[in-house]
Amino acid sequence: MYEFLKEENIDDGILDDIRSFSESHPVSPGIKSRIPHPRYPYYGKEIWEEAITALLCGENLLLVGSKATGKNVLAENLAMVFSRPLWSVSFHINMDAASLIGTDTFEGGTVKFRPGPIYQCSRYGGFGVLDEINMAKNEALAVMHSVLDFRHIIDVPGYGRMEADSATRFIVTMNYGYAGTRELNEALASRFVVIQMPPISCENLQKLLHREFPTLKEKGVQQFSALFLDLRKKCENAEISSKALDLRGLLAAVRMMHFGLDVGRALDMGLTNKVFDSYERGLVRDVISSRVPAHLKRNRLFSD
Repeated sequence: MYEFLKEENIDDGILDDIRSFSESHPVSPGIKSRIPHPRYPYYGKEIWEEAITALLCGENLLLVGSKATGKNVLAENLAMVFSRPLWSVSFHINMDAASLIGTDTFEGGTVKFRPGPIYQCSRYGGFGVLDEINMAKNEALAVMHSVLDFRHIIDVPGYGRMEADSATRFIVTMNYGYAGTRELNEALASRFVVIQMPPISCENLQKLLHREFPTLKEKGVQQFSALFLDLRKKCENAEISSKALDLRGLLAAVRMMHFGLDVGRALDMGLTNKVFDSYERGLVRDVISSRVPAHLKRNRLFSD
């Protein structure tokens, strides 16, 4: 991962600070399996430097951005770079305090405390990724205030107080506009530094395609990156919804093409069929056909 960061022209001084952080905060052998190995790297020098600097300063991160900006990819990449165990929580409307901190459970004839992901992350000095935090009720998140600010503690009624490990960091993601989301409470928002995640650039998308599909020919890389940018432009102009703007879906489609599936059917499965309105689905197909002919054969795309 350090080699990748050097390729992204991250300053050597920042890389040395990351090494010092990792060496001064060793991970317990029993939880080393929680250190992630992300499938995709995050491309973007400025965002990398902002995120790394904030975490080295002891801050928690709030990543705000629209769909396909790489919020979760960056969070996993940061945990890997810092060699930290990762606890991930996907928020929903019924999430409560017990789901985060922990709850009582009956075990061996006695009542015991079963720690939740926030408690475990704080105890072992991990990175906690809290996905779509504005899906949860503000009253459920209030229990996190003490661990997110200068106190760095979790107070569990009936079980005492636990001081969070100094390596503990929380990385929160949120996307305005999803069904069920709400405004983030100011008291909670003040406990994070905020990074507005930019859309992936054409250059970085091409880097990602080259890295994920080494045998994909240059013309194919250009076609698929231009297709994704065309879909994004249509979304920005409100001509189509964001359902078809799916970077994971595009990568999955190219992967299926590599395995021999027809280009048209692969793109239908990865992008077009995620739109359930028939008229809009036709618009998406028109965008695709203007960039990638459905009859294109595998040997025209891949060199192997």
